[in-house]
Amino acid sequence: MRKYIAEIIGTFALIFCGTGAIIINQESVGAITHAGIAATFGLIVAAMIYTVGDISGAHLNPAVTIAFWVAKVFPAKEILPYIISQGIGAFLASFTLHYLFPNNATLGATSPAGTAMQSFILELILTFLLMFTIIHVAKGSKEQGMFAGIAIGSVVLLEAMFAGPICGASMNPIRSLSPAVVSGHLEHLWVYLSAPTLGAVLAVLVWQGLKEKK
Repeated sequence: MRKYIAEIIGTFALIFCGTGAIIINQESVGAITHAGIAATFGLIVAAMIYTVGDISGAHLNPAVTIAFWVAKVFPAKEILPYIISQGIGAFLASFTLHYLFPNNATLGATSPAGTAMQSFILELILTFLLMFTIIHVAKGSKEQGMFAGIAIGSVVLLEAMFAGPICGASMNPIRSLSPAVVSGHLEHLWVYLSAPTLGAVLAVLVWQGLKEKK
């Protein structure tokens, strides 16, 4: 249960702070700015890795959990409990934000600025790069592991910074699902459920190929 509670708390913090930054930026007429939103996502990811990483691994993302299972470093029996825990944390955060900002229309939900396929490809590549970093840091040397929060948080910040205005830079199915369901904006949700999962799995397959050649 310690692992599941850690995932609930970590995912709650991610969604509350990340989508909360988007909501407050809208409510304050741009006081936080796009750069501030990207920094918020990156910093909260880094903080949660250092906070709950030694308890649950700080997945905070169903795509990461599935990808770790594909990499054969995570047991199949833990997949569903982890995803349920992440869902509980995410929906608690979105419902809390809805209570705090009842007039906000989208609650930080992701949506394509262009075509759905454009955002699908962007999300796939973004999550590939994120998971490629995660798997190398997580399964690399002890020295690499010490910098996991900085490395992974920096990738989240970087990708949110340049791709956020087009696709939302979700890279996380539950990050998109909870605000979409609570706000009632389910348009294009398939993009944000499928692309991150596929991108994360592809990253692990490439990592396995590189590891074998090495």
